[in-house]
Amino acid sequence: MRSARLALATIGLLLAGAPAHAQTYDPSYPVCMQIYGQVGYFDCRYASLEQCRYLAVGRSASCVANPYFARKEPPHRGRRLN
Repeated sequence: MRSARLALATIGLLLAGAPAHAQTYDPSYPVCMQIYGQVGYFDCRYASLEQCRYLAVGRSASCVANPYFARKEPPHRGRRLN
């Protein structure tokens, strides 16, 4: 019984100490820079691929379209019938 409690306490401590994962992509910008390295991450704050590529020069990084970008599209209008 005591070993079961110890095991549960250990598991609880391990889970409590696990890092929380933040959202990878910021939906506010259409382009993200993927930075490679020991700790790779996405930096989503670019308005265009050209801007991102310019700032990625000389870095171990690439630019990608943000799949979660919240596009502001005009409302869909039905077909006009003549």
